[in-house]
Amino acid sequence: MRSDGDADATLDRAFLALADPVRRAIVARLSRGPATVNELAAPFDITKQAVSKHIQVLEHAGLVTRTRDAQRRPVHLDAAALERLTAWIDRYRLDAERSYRQLDALLEAMTHKEGTEK
Repeated sequence: MRSDGDADATLDRAFLALADPVRRAIVARLSRGPATVNELAAPFDITKQAVSKHIQVLEHAGLVTRTRDAQRRPVHLDAAALERLTAWIDRYRLDAERSYRQLDALLEAMTHKEGTEK
């Protein structure tokens, strides 16, 4: 079992990896299925070596994996890793929504009270 510090470090690496637009585009492409470095490099005006470095960052962050399929080395998105990021975000989003609902209810009550006092 990972400690909170390990989980925080993993989360930090994932968000840092996703801070780059090229890496986000790679993740978006991989959400449609595995791809080789050549396939991932095609839409970008950067070298295959640069794309490989981006993939290494994503691998280090635990967001993608590579496998060997004969001569191909496809890159795969780790959906579970993205789910962990989504769960972390959702926890705080739900807290914020709860606070806004409470504020809305309070404002509604205040508005209703002012309307009945006139």
